[in-house]
Amino acid sequence: IVLSASADFLYKATDYYAPSFERSIIWNDPDIAIRWPDTGGAPVLSSKDMAAVRLGIAETFA
Repeated sequence: IVLSASADFLYKATDYYAPSFERSIIWNDPDIAIRWPDTGGAPVLSSKDMAAVRLGIAETFA
């Protein structure tokens, strides 16, 4: 969450980027139940974040 006009976002990786292994968990997953602060408006999400799924149905590597 970013509450300022801008932010830098850094990724930590242990190997080369492989898009086929990328996964995203939806920011407001009720099973995770993060209590985000009320910003007074709808969040601005990237297209990747908008396509994210709940943790319980996310594809895993097991």
